[in-house]
Amino acid sequence: MATILESIFLKRSQQKKKTSPLNFKKRLFILTENKLSYYEYDFDRGRRGSKKGSVDTEKITCVETVIPEENPPPERQVQRKGDGVNETEQISIIERFPYPFQVVYDEGLLYVFTPTEELRQRWIHQLKGVIRYNNDLVQKYHPCFWMDGQYLCCAQTAKYAMGCKLARASGGLRSGRSHRNTKKPLPATPTDGQVKMSKPLPPAPIELKKVVALYDYTPLNVKDLPLRKGEEYLILEESNLPWWRAQDKDGRQGYIPSNYITETRDPLEMHEWYSKNMTRSQAEQLLKEESKEGGFIVRDSSKAGKYTVSVFAKSAMEPQGLIRHYVVCQSAQNQYYLAEKHLHDSIPELIMYHQHNAAGLISRLKYPVSSRSKSAPSTAGLGYGSWEIDPKDLTFLKELGNGQFGVVKYGKWRGQYEVAVKMIKEGCMSEDEFIDEAKVMMNLSHEKLVQLYGVSTKERPIFIITEYMANGCLLNFLRETRRRLLPSELLEICKDVCEAMEYLESKQFLHRDLAARNCLVNESGTVKVSDFGLSRYVLDDEYTSSVGSKFPVRWSPPEVLLYSKFSSKSDVWAFGVLIWEVYTLGKMPYERFNNSDTADHVTKGLRLYRPQLASERVYAIMHSCWHEKPDERPAFKILLSNILDLTDEES
Repeated sequence: MATILESIFLKRSQQKKKTSPLNFKKRLFILTENKLSYYEYDFDRGRRGSKKGSVDTEKITCVETVIPEENPPPERQVQRKGDGVNETEQISIIERFPYPFQVVYDEGLLYVFTPTEELRQRWIHQLKGVIRYNNDLVQKYHPCFWMDGQYLCCAQTAKYAMGCKLARASGGLRSGRSHRNTKKPLPATPTDGQVKMSKPLPPAPIELKKVVALYDYTPLNVKDLPLRKGEEYLILEESNLPWWRAQDKDGRQGYIPSNYITETRDPLEMHEWYSKNMTRSQAEQLLKEESKEGGFIVRDSSKAGKYTVSVFAKSAMEPQGLIRHYVVCQSAQNQYYLAEKHLHDSIPELIMYHQHNAAGLISRLKYPVSSRSKSAPSTAGLGYGSWEIDPKDLTFLKELGNGQFGVVKYGKWRGQYEVAVKMIKEGCMSEDEFIDEAKVMMNLSHEKLVQLYGVSTKERPIFIITEYMANGCLLNFLRETRRRLLPSELLEICKDVCEAMEYLESKQFLHRDLAARNCLVNESGTVKVSDFGLSRYVLDDEYTSSVGSKFPVRWSPPEVLLYSKFSSKSDVWAFGVLIWEVYTLGKMPYERFNNSDTADHVTKGLRLYRPQLASERVYAIMHSCWHEKPDERPAFKILLSNILDLTDEES
């Protein structure tokens, strides 16, 4: 039987009256016309395991969403491993699968948790299409969970009690009769003018998302699908994970990196000259680096819904080159123009015209400049589902230095892909706990995070394999730079780090050791955050307070120093210290004090001074990170907005 849908979800146990974290299991769900089945899944080998259960689709009486609990009680929460002996931070077991739906059938009630709302709706839509001609479809359902012997919505204690909310009809689904004890279907009763169907219609097709490849991608394992830049693909399965299942124009299916594609609804992203989120200072820096007459970039303007064309040109008066920024205007007829007499129906038409005619600009648009076109981004892992890396596939070329975990080497994977390898010396890391968390960390993927590619754990020492960053540690970069960094460049460093931290904050993932030493710089000068979450596994006196919890004292807020209480707001404090490091070009925070004195002074209200290179507004941003009360510190989203507001002024 052909597979309609296939996804990895979280399933809640149907057998236990009381539910706990142990009652939730990851399962591979497969839907066909006749069955909804679920299987164990081997994440190491990326393949299906033994079958754990199934439901005949003809026996399903209802498919609906479920309203999640606002405050799950302690018995349905789980404590993170390795978070410190005094830490009480807890997370819901369904934190990463927050969108539940229910499948009600004649013998039970199945609760399934999906990672995205889009995926939940896709499964509900397909299931309703499959069951729409079933005879026992219910008119009412329970919108809240069956929990601890009752429904949370209506407090009924009979598991098969009539629902309390009307079911929605969707895709031809009949709201049929209420649930009956008998499994024998009732005869259909057609009304006048209706014709009894001898064969059910197929389910209404769901419209699949179309995407276009921004980069070529060569498969790294057998489950991957190759990408060709500029070609269209259909997304068969989308999730909040960095690999999506797709189909090419020839019908071939496989997994692709989601950061290599863009939706076709935004056609500008296909053009080399368009950089969606580029700031004014970033555009100027790129244009100056290229230093080509007529170099240009099209980017989103600081005014919502507007575009800006940034152009570089040289002249006898300006041999070093000058840059002009032109806002794209729209006429009353919604036509675009830079020079008022030359109207165009689209941005690409406008750019094409000015590639051949200056028409009032400082130069023709001769040379598209883009950071994206230089190299494809890193993928989350070396192929879909590949997190355990065979050390035989690694070639070591040179030593990069010694970190807190051991030697770091530069090498290549399978002789082709550049990687950095941390060789973990025994006794410096809680290895088993780290390995448990590594799979989660691999699914964190952002252009300003150093990508974790995988681990090698079958032999000792274990290896951590990451993206290679040619310019090394940010702290050394700041201390050893041979030219004076411009204010705009210092602010750009802070913006890069803040973007990464905003992403981690959105994923509810704590860094715990944010500092310049834990950021790296690539060959183009972009700064990326590294070693996120690793401090939990360090066995090092420098990171240990008198109460036994691990943290870097000089980057820690009062609540960590006093109570070992970590949160995203303790990361915000550390970010403020990192800004200070950037604007002092790598000085040691509280350099006159030892760790003990630093902790004492910080808890009594001491704060770092304003660096000479930092303006009052920059210092206001870093100082806002150091409020004594965590709730008074801004979120990274607010900090990023404040930094972007400064970008044009500092450029």
